[in-house]
Amino acid sequence: MIRALLILLVLPGAVSAEILVASRTIRPQTLIGPGDVISREGDQPGMLSDPSQAVGQEARVAIYAGRPIRRGDVGPPALVERNQIVTIVYAANGLRMTAEARALDRAGLGERLRVMNLSSRTTVFGAVTREGTVLVSESQP
Repeated sequence: MIRALLILLVLPGAVSAEILVASRTIRPQTLIGPGDVISREGDQPGMLSDPSQAVGQEARVAIYAGRPIRRGDVGPPALVERNQIVTIVYAANGLRMTAEARALDRAGLGERLRVMNLSSRTTVFGAVTREGTVLVSESQP
């Protein structure tokens, strides 16, 4: 009996850390504020732990009250909405071309976005800039 207790005391227990949970249900596409998240003890890997990782970000999915917030649940606020007409910019070797395109998804600053050139009907990928334009690169996935 004493031996069993000693073994239990010596074995490492589950390491507990702070994780963020939603204080209320947060709908997709909602900006997360300081009152929307609280810290709790938890041991789940891949969860956010610092409020600054979530506050000011946009919910990508529905986050239910009391549930931990995963890294993929939040992202930068969208600057470009689906079906929005945007300017695409291609710049290389001193050449700069612009065209109008239709956004095929929503995306925030720095995120890759698929757009369709309205003139050629060609679909390309690019990164959203601070101004809401889409910077197209030579290498496409």
